[in-house]
Amino acid sequence: MPTSDETRLLIVEDVPQVAQYIRGLLNAQARVKLLDVLTDGSRALSTISELRPDVVLVDALLQGKVKGPKLVEQIHEAELDVPVIVLTVPQQPVEPDPTRGIHGVLSMPFSGFDLMTRIAHVRKEFESHQSFTSTRVLSVFAPKGGVGKTTIAFNLAVALGQLQQRTVLIDGSLQFGDLRSLLKVPVDAPSILDLPTDRIAESDLGDVLWRDPSGIDILLAPPRIEMAEMLTSRDVEKVLSLLRRVYSSIVIDMSSYLNDINLAFLDASDSIIEIVTYDSTTIHNTVAIADTFRSIGYPAAKVRYLVNRADSPGGIDPQDLERALGRVPEHRVMSDGRLVVQSNNEGVPFVLASPEAGISQDVVRIARELVNLGRTAATAGRS
Repeated sequence: MPTSDETRLLIVEDVPQVAQYIRGLLNAQARVKLLDVLTDGSRALSTISELRPDVVLVDALLQGKVKGPKLVEQIHEAELDVPVIVLTVPQQPVEPDPTRGIHGVLSMPFSGFDLMTRIAHVRKEFESHQSFTSTRVLSVFAPKGGVGKTTIAFNLAVALGQLQQRTVLIDGSLQFGDLRSLLKVPVDAPSILDLPTDRIAESDLGDVLWRDPSGIDILLAPPRIEMAEMLTSRDVEKVLSLLRRVYSSIVIDMSSYLNDINLAFLDASDSIIEIVTYDSTTIHNTVAIADTFRSIGYPAAKVRYLVNRADSPGGIDPQDLERALGRVPEHRVMSDGRLVVQSNNEGVPFVLASPEAGISQDVVRIARELVNLGRTAATAGRS
């Protein structure tokens, strides 16, 4: 599972000297970001749910109403999907046992190297086991405009939501905000820029995400073209890291060019749904971008081709398209210009406005195939 390089750490420690020592070790590096130090174990569960740390460090000798061992047990039973490192002393040894919520142990005294190594190892081990049941990130991409990319992304996200997938749609067209225009969102609605860059919590998402009547959440692009430059690839990584902990499906409506921001989206994606049509320029650009993806190192299986307007070949033999792509496209969506234009003008998904239409059934079928693809990967990963 692609992750941000930075690890978000929450510490539960009631001894000021120990907390200060750990703070000093963390200040000397940039790989781990300290979210908070709690001195009261009774606040831990709510804080974990709010801040969504990557790792929690709990002192086994924690005192108060909720003592260290009890807190570890509570975190495990609450199924908060976060690994716990237990801090202890040689006189009171603790054995790692993930089945009891103890994913790692750190015994005092320890060095900065010991701390960083243990945090990195525990996070990597935990995420390697969790990745097979985690969020699927799907980038909807096209190397040329005018192929119906945003319409497909919106309706695919809604279809995933209808399949009981908690879904968020990200407007990756940061300069022009295609989804903001499509859905008639007010210009003053919050955007991705309204998320804090240093410490993103789940409550921040609730304040910023646009709740569409279809049931999905949407993270909008900035309202003005020049504001897109305020976002960095590092910001993208932090946002995706949190969204993965909250949603089962993340759909990104990409823009049609490659830069650091788009590469951050693509790198984090489990699948790239690349839109192609029976248009010579689109096919040419699709072949060119395939060479670029190979140079980057993306495996061929990461890209899934979707032929939009598949029943309108425009004089191009479908076999010629297959030869250009080097394989048979994985998905096809028929055309229905009247329904698409009407739905887009009303800002509603056609998969809900006219679920019996052939184009709607095509998109719903693709959503099911992508969900099943994730489940197949999960089964293979566990075997």
